Amino acid sequence: MHRRLFLASPLLLAFPAAAQHAPAGAGDLAIARPWTRAAGQGGTGAGFLAISNRGAAGDRLVAASSPVARVTELHTHIRDGEVMRMRPVEGIDIPPGQIVTLQPGGLHLMLIGLNQPLRQGETVPLTLRFARAGEVRVDLVVEAAGARGPGGHRH
Repeated sequence: MHRRLFLASPLLLAFPAAAQHAPAGAGDLAIARPWTRAAGQGGTGAGFLAISNRGAAGDRLVAASSPVARVTELHTHIRDGEVMRMRPVEGIDIPPGQIVTLQPGGLHLMLIGLNQPLRQGETVPLTLRFARAGEVRVDLVVEAAGARGPGGHRH
C-alpha cells in the first residue's frame, strides 16, 4: 500500500487538478464529481455529486452545510400535476453496492441565502453528514450558470 501512495504522489504533484478532483470519502462511501453552478450573492445555488457505497451496509445522507450558504437542504424534484417542483427531503438513502447521483432534475442539494457569489472556476466547501460514515468534506467546483454537468457540459 505504501508503494501505491508513493507512486501516486508525483502524479498528484504534477497535476494539481487531479488532486482537487480526487474522490473524497469516509468508511465505505466515496464522493465523486462534486459541482455547482455559478450564482449571485443573496441567491440560491444547487450542489450535485455522486455517492458510491462500496460496503455491505446501507447509509443515509442526513444533512449538508456550507459556509457560503445560510441554509443547505437536501432536495428532490417531484411532479405536481403538470409542474415539476422542488421539495426538501429528510434524508437520501445510499444502498450498499449502489451509486446515488445528485443531479439537475433529481435529488440535489440547495444552497439557500448565498453570502457570496459562486464564480465559475472557484470551489465551494461543503460538508456532508451521513448516519453511519459521519462527516465528509468536499469542494464543489463552480461551473457556468447553465451547466448541466461537471466539466461545464451543457445541453
